[in-house]
Amino acid sequence: MRNHSNASRRQRGMSLIELMIVIVLIGGVLALITSRVMGSQDRANVKIAESQLITLAGKIDQYRMDTGRLPDSLEQLVTSPGHSGWLGPYAKAEELKDPWGSDIELRRPGSAGPFELVSLGADQQAGGESVNADIRKP
Repeated sequence: MRNHSNASRRQRGMSLIELMIVIVLIGGVLALITSRVMGSQDRANVKIAESQLITLAGKIDQYRMDTGRLPDSLEQLVTSPGHSGWLGPYAKAEELKDPWGSDIELRRPGSAGPFELVSLGADQQAGGESVNADIRKP
């Protein structure tokens, strides 16, 4: 009879340990998939930020052609600062944020010209590597 009860116990299903192992394995697979998806999203956001900075640089050039001067801040692309020749708005307020939701910085003078636009990347801190690196234009 003991053999019969041991056999029926084995046929009932997985033990708690077996169930825990399956759950851990499923969790590991989900973590791997999530990290790959999130990594590709950050890489896509870097490309979006680069394009966004190039577009904003063009809008700053248009502002400069209309007013004869560079804006003191990116907000002057949205709201008139009272300079003669201002024909804006040149940008929408949401265009002044990078894909991670942080303000794009206008630096005057720039490292290689009269101005520079900077997004601090995915980590929103100066410096960094890969998707955390600062993005600068022009």
